[in-house]
Amino acid sequence: MSPKTLPPGNITPFQSRVYALLLQIPEGKVTTYAALATALQSSPRAIGGALGKNPFAPEVPCHRVLASTGFIGGFKGEWEKGLGDVGREQSAKKELLAAEGVVIDERGYLADQSCWWDGFVV
Repeated sequence: MSPKTLPPGNITPFQSRVYALLLQIPEGKVTTYAALATALQSSPRAIGGALGKNPFAPEVPCHRVLASTGFIGGFKGEWEKGLGDVGREQSAKKELLAAEGVVIDERGYLADQSCWWDGFVV
């Protein structure tokens, strides 16, 4: 899969647009549901819905999307409750991010604010 193309799959046009934007996020950087929603003139909840159904993860890196507060948020349809209440999927998301140099602290928040990225080209 090239950096700008999606593999074939049974996805909606909206999901295709969301996943194409995910491919723009550089390794070691994160963005927010709100930034994706703004780029697509949509809503953060709609973005979350598309990400929860991402059949191409982790190649299409939905793990690089956090809540606007820097909170780890959801992954594969599971939402972390916070303050150490980490589900299995959030642990996987943290591991994927850590492998790229993105640290999530013990409270579930982005530790290094320089990791933020929002340079989407629509």
